[in-house]
Amino acid sequence: MFFGSFAWSFVFVSLPFHIQRVSTLDPTATLRWTGWIIGITSLVTVLTAPVWGRYAARGNPKACYVAVEGLQGLGFFVMALARTLPELFFARLILGAMGAASTLAFIMVGRGAEGGGVRRRIATLQSAMTVGQIIGPLFGAIAAARLGIRGSFVMGGTILLGCAALVHWAVPLPPLREQGSSSGRPVRTGEVVAVTLVVLGGSIQVFYFTSILPHVLPGLGVDAERTLEVGGVLIFVSGVAAALGALAVPRLGELFPERKLIGTLLIASSVSVAALAAVGSVWSYGGLRFVQVLSIAPVFPLIVSRVVQHAGGSAIGVINAARIGAGFIGPVVATTLLAWTSPGVVYCLLAVIGLACVPFVRTREAGGRT
Repeated sequence: MFFGSFAWSFVFVSLPFHIQRVSTLDPTATLRWTGWIIGITSLVTVLTAPVWGRYAARGNPKACYVAVEGLQGLGFFVMALARTLPELFFARLILGAMGAASTLAFIMVGRGAEGGGVRRRIATLQSAMTVGQIIGPLFGAIAAARLGIRGSFVMGGTILLGCAALVHWAVPLPPLREQGSSSGRPVRTGEVVAVTLVVLGGSIQVFYFTSILPHVLPGLGVDAERTLEVGGVLIFVSGVAAALGALAVPRLGELFPERKLIGTLLIASSVSVAALAAVGSVWSYGGLRFVQVLSIAPVFPLIVSRVVQHAGGSAIGVINAARIGAGFIGPVVATTLLAWTSPGVVYCLLAVIGLACVPFVRTREAGGRT
């Protein structure tokens, strides 16, 4: 999962620049194409992740994981071959149709473990993905500068093929579910909906951030020529906080009751987001962002760990699709609001989204007991 996440962020960093080079349209039309080419993969994955999850849960999730990683690697090669914006859009659409490897990974780690073991496994996966997302852009930018953008796409695809081979040869087959076992019982629809909404709301509070940095940093006293550099540091800080928060999950789960812990983390994250509206310096802004991500990062593995033990593949796919969909919804909502209102309004709305998730934590807990 680390190398898979690394490969995606490795390629993603140069994709907007590649779109601009390929485009023969005016800047406004190119900007519209950029949004759709970048976002179409997440949109399609939201629909296909539950399908892949359902199929994998009924059969062999390891084989499905290998197939998805291999197909995605080939999809990166198709991106390298694209010469027009429609061709690039089609390549990204096909990548979304191949599903999400993370859904299959969650299914695999949910088998053969209980309680804290599942939390540790999911937290480890999340930490691996986060670290890959942190360092991938750095190496991707270097590769694009040295090998060319298309060359970096080929390298990213090769990494994914290597991931497929690694899992095929090194990862044991997960245990099969026994018919009628309690771990295989269908979850209630209300339980899945509650967990999905918490994952969606929490993930939106993570993924909105990068899209608004060019607009908010000048208001914090950052010179125009330094916005890219300072923005990169803030993104790195966010990634470090996410990794630390995920690593703390096993210990937090042992020290505090799960329902109260998740609710407290959601409230702490929302308060930190709202407080961003009051800061006037980039240092305070970065410190609050660190605290906010540190608070929200443990929510996903904590709330998913109990469901993944007994949910079917479709349910896991739907929950993971919410996390993926937030990568599209968060930036779109934040930038749309910022186009006609102030950053403070954006932060307050994001805080309300997080607070609105708190009652669903109780709903999910009740659904799990019945």
